[in-house]
Amino acid sequence: MHTVFRIGEIRKIDKKSPLYEVELKLTPDDDQQLRQLTDRVREESSGSTGWYRMGKLLLKIGQFNKAEELYMALLEQASNDSDKAHIYHQLGWLKDDQGQYQEAASFYEMSLKIERKTLPEDHPSLANTYNNIAIVYNDMGDYSKALEFYGKAHKIKEKALPPNHPELAISYGNIGQVYKNMGDYSKALEFYEKDLEITKKALPPNHPDLASSYNSIGQVYNTMGDYSKALEFYEKSHQILEKALPSNHPNLAISYNNIGQVYNNMGDYSKALDFFKKSQKIFVETLPENHPDLAFPYNWFGKIYRSMKDYSKALENFAKCLAIFQKTLPERHPNRAITYSNIGDVHRLMGNYEKALAFHQKALNIQENV
Repeated sequence: MHTVFRIGEIRKIDKKSPLYEVELKLTPDDDQQLRQLTDRVREESSGSTGWYRMGKLLLKIGQFNKAEELYMALLEQASNDSDKAHIYHQLGWLKDDQGQYQEAASFYEMSLKIERKTLPEDHPSLANTYNNIAIVYNDMGDYSKALEFYGKAHKIKEKALPPNHPELAISYGNIGQVYKNMGDYSKALEFYEKDLEITKKALPPNHPDLASSYNSIGQVYNTMGDYSKALEFYEKSHQILEKALPSNHPNLAISYNNIGQVYNNMGDYSKALDFFKKSQKIFVETLPENHPDLAFPYNWFGKIYRSMKDYSKALENFAKCLAIFQKTLPERHPNRAITYSNIGDVHRLMGNYEKALAFHQKALNIQENV
């Protein structure tokens, strides 16, 4: 394992100095936990060439601009349909992670069009493309379309994979997410628990996908109002992410955001603000300026200040949230409706009933058509 160390005891050298003595233990070659994780990372960054493996690794660690530069160069050099389909697929994945959903759908459809010419209907590659098209529809708020494509992907995977394969766990989790977005929480928990059951058996205990499974269940419990259960699952998820990811990774920002939500719902507003500020710091450092996730910290700042009855600060933050959604999401996206509703609610609390009614009407117009 070369120069991989485990951190042992940490001691401060001097009370007046910020210097610490850290005990490092060299990891032996037969360390099974580290070997499991290393093998899994190698598997997830697999590819037919070194450049394809590099592209997947860049996507995994959130280096989207470098990944796009690499894939566009590879596309110019592609000599056959198989390579083109793969590159279009990866560009779709990249654009979805950047929040550019229309471009993501376009790239995935280019990939699917090529694949359908040469592959049987139950080929695993088609499942991956169906799955990623579903992700885009889910991100755009078109949940019926998302369920349709997730169903096509899952049907293929059930035939092709053993029952404890990690890809099946991800498929269950994706379907659970759509049911959660639709408000069917019992169905969501059913699919998320299937996801967690497989993931715990198939992956190392410090793998980020296990964190994702815990996180998903935490989200449902939070929405159901069971805050102690939500915090339990969110903290399990966060502990894994802190060990597995760089300190400024976007997934850590989302984790801080989720824990902040629970503290806000519990009425502990100072703790909630602390976690949302940690979340916002990472988002600003790592995401492109036109990414919709930049809106979420402002949304929660607005909610907290509304709860604290600081209505001017609440309006200021909800307005920043709305401005980002207006630039990055479709006109009738549910998140825009929620933000209109939040602004309307603050105006109601301030006694500005005409403004409140106007914003709630905007929210209703979207909700009636989605």
